[in-house]
Amino acid sequence: MIWNEHYECMERESLLELQGTRLKEMVERVYFSVPFYRARLQEKGIEPGDIRSIDDLKILPFTTKQDLRDNYPFSLFAKPQQDIVRLHASSGTTGKSTVVGYTHNDIMMWSEVVARSLAMIGATRDDIIQVAYGYGLFTGGLGLHYGAEKIGASVIPISGGNTKKQLQLMEDFGSTLIACTPSYAAFLGEALIEEKIDPRKIKLRAGIFGAEPWSEEMRSQIEKLLRIKAYDIYGLSEIIGPGVSMECPCQKGMHIFEDHFIPEIINPDTCEVLPYGELGELVFTPATKEAMPLIRYRTRDLTRLHAEKCDCGRTLVRMEKCVGRSDDMLIIRGVNVFPSQVESVLLEMSETKPHYLLVVDRQNNLDILEIQVEVDEQFFSDEVRELEDLRRRIRANIAGILGLHAEIRLVEPGTIERSMGKAQRVVDKRKLH
Repeated sequence: MIWNEHYECMERESLLELQGTRLKEMVERVYFSVPFYRARLQEKGIEPGDIRSIDDLKILPFTTKQDLRDNYPFSLFAKPQQDIVRLHASSGTTGKSTVVGYTHNDIMMWSEVVARSLAMIGATRDDIIQVAYGYGLFTGGLGLHYGAEKIGASVIPISGGNTKKQLQLMEDFGSTLIACTPSYAAFLGEALIEEKIDPRKIKLRAGIFGAEPWSEEMRSQIEKLLRIKAYDIYGLSEIIGPGVSMECPCQKGMHIFEDHFIPEIINPDTCEVLPYGELGELVFTPATKEAMPLIRYRTRDLTRLHAEKCDCGRTLVRMEKCVGRSDDMLIIRGVNVFPSQVESVLLEMSETKPHYLLVVDRQNNLDILEIQVEVDEQFFSDEVRELEDLRRRIRANIAGILGLHAEIRLVEPGTIERSMGKAQRVVDKRKLH
């Protein structure tokens, strides 16, 4: 099913013309309403009138996550506070969140692209959609919720966790679609078996999974465990939330809703724009966003774009699954984790050294984070009870910063390998590709 045929099946030439018009309008808006962008454009000698078509996108400056941190909380907003109806936030590197704002029209646009995403996999008003993404500052839960309501489906806003209740409602309410992280979907599938629930009592037919990287092997596992078709959805809070792109039944990449989000692929080292089919860093310009329209936002996600018309009839560009990142950020159970966050905690504690290693693995289909921490020699030789107390304090402090629990392993001084170049802070054992 095609939710909005006019935009989803638009001829490429017409779409590029539309993007050019919306880009021109957006640049004019931010130039006169966001001092940060006015200064950034003036530094490059650019005025709004210099943007005449989509071809001029490449002369505009990039925006990075650091720019969002430097303008915390509201300095990148292009609308006055009384027009901001929603605030969301994602985790920052040292405890400060990356804040995003939405006007009423932004919420409507967000609902529209999520509705398109759901319609893409055949969702209708007859469906019962169990939203097991987290609600709150994280954009996942409310993003799927509003889109599901827009198509007229019945929504179960259960949020994440509480697995037995998830299974009970899935069975009692007759959920037909599930939306959550892929690792939690696999966990639910295994829990079905453990609880000895008759699979014939489960009416699920499809799932919408995102917020963390996952492999084709995990897709197969989820489909086998839950007896459903598993679809990939992509989004990030800085652009809108979930619904930036979505897989269709052809599953040859995720269609980007280009009438709202203009994509580019760049070389992360040179910032050169790369042609379709080349692997590079994904960059987005959310041209229709009112509250916080970012210019050429660097996602740090590595992928490829393909522009050939899809067999589903859509002409929208497709992005491949992301194969990694151009920075050191990890995504664990839907939470953004930077090694620098761990470092900031350890530097505040006199008993630990600034040498640590993050080991990420996937056990029973859930991401596990272990942090190995070197302890100062004078403390390491102390009683076991005192070391256990230190481990608990580190774990609590890390949880307060990251928003997730990690296993802490205290190791002797000199245990963690040193490097003459950039220190290796992360070992990711998950099979994501």
